Amino acid sequence: MNLTSLLVPLMGIAYMAKKIIPSQTVYTDLQYSQVLKLSLAYQGGIVSWVAFWAIYGQGFGAENMASILSFGSAYMLVVIIEPFADLAVLAFAKVLKDTFSKTNLFEKRLYQKV
Repeated sequence: MNLTSLLVPLMGIAYMAKKIIPSQTVYTDLQYSQVLKLSLAYQGGIVSWVAFWAIYGQGFGAENMASILSFGSAYMLVVIIEPFADLAVLAFAKVLKDTFSKTNLFEKRLYQKV
């Protein structure tokens, strides 16, 4: 259950990314809105998948629903912070584009079409 809670949403955003981002797009050419959508979709997918497994295993009982709400509330901090962290990383990569575009320090597609 723990592994699928991360992988299923990841596969979902990979599919989403193929639909909203052209295949040859350099990562630093991504729009902030595209990255925000993908990040929010991933975090929402994690919460949804955990809720699915909790309901699948324990049903719709009041105690289980309270546990799901408790998890969702505790995880909300990650849901709020993570998309902004993703946007900050993208901004950082865009600012340093000239500095790192000719090095092999990062994935080539970060700065070049592959």
